[in-house]
Amino acid sequence: MHLGFTGSSTAITGEQKEALLKELSRLLDKGVHTFHHGDCIVADQYAHYAAKMLGYVIHIHPPINPYARAFCVGANVMHECKEYLDRNHDIVDSSDLLIAVSESTVEVLRSGTWASIRYPKKLRKPIKIIFPDGKVELVTYKTFD
Repeated sequence: MHLGFTGSSTAITGEQKEALLKELSRLLDKGVHTFHHGDCIVADQYAHYAAKMLGYVIHIHPPINPYARAFCVGANVMHECKEYLDRNHDIVDSSDLLIAVSESTVEVLRSGTWASIRYPKKLRKPIKIIFPDGKVELVTYKTFD
């Protein structure tokens, strides 16, 4: 199974880091071994090194615009650079479950993270949203756990 990730390029709380690490460990124990992310600073960067430390196979889907790119090292697969929306769709399309780390507790228009949350909803794919307080919400249309 493949796990996709999206998160804020401006902030990730300690509670979110803790919740993400627990989710990554739990999913690894359930047989999820492949991790896809978009190589942006802050949340993607933290998630990359946490997943790498746990032993996930890492796929990076980098953006064309290097402004907020983290340039994470040690990926197993580096995909071609694409525009943000296209690479976000590639991450979701490649994944069975998306984990999203949001800097807000409500949906925000004009937010890359929230756009990445809306897309799998259209595809009826499960999403786990980790809010700033560390609360994890599962949005699903079929059984995953």
